[in-house]
Amino acid sequence: MQITAPCVVSLTWRLEDAQGQSVEVLDPAMEFFYGGEDLFAKVEEALADKVAGDEVSVALEPEDAFGDYDSDLVCFEPREIFPENVDVGMQFEGLPEGSSTPDMPADRIYTVTEVYPEHVVLDGNHPLAGVGLRIHVTVCDVREATEEEIEAGTLGDTGFTVVSGPDPDEPIH
Repeated sequence: MQITAPCVVSLTWRLEDAQGQSVEVLDPAMEFFYGGEDLFAKVEEALADKVAGDEVSVALEPEDAFGDYDSDLVCFEPREIFPENVDVGMQFEGLPEGSSTPDMPADRIYTVTEVYPEHVVLDGNHPLAGVGLRIHVTVCDVREATEEEIEAGTLGDTGFTVVSGPDPDEPIH
């Protein structure tokens, strides 16, 4: 079966930064809804009409992937509103209760980037924001989407929701 919207594709991939450094390897294969919200538009475009066994490589500029880095999404919060064991790399959904920075989006994942005695630095940017990427995709399978999948327009959580940062040895969930 050829990849045409709507359908479900089973993919593996290798994601690299612009310097060719491995960011993530998706293996075993994972299913994605094609023609909805699960894949970047440029990846979907490259996969059009492909079949199981085909491979594609796509260059993704920041605007094609996780967006440009936005320094307005970095804030400094008082150290006392965090757990005693707060450490670089910890993440919070939204800002912690008692935060002092106004107008920060509540629906972001904030990553602790620095910890000081008086304050903690939080970054609401995606860990790969501002990074040019190259993705090498292998199509493992293609199947018809169910009515429920078509109605939802997604299979749910996809591999493009990095929350742990670009660690090449750790899968992105």
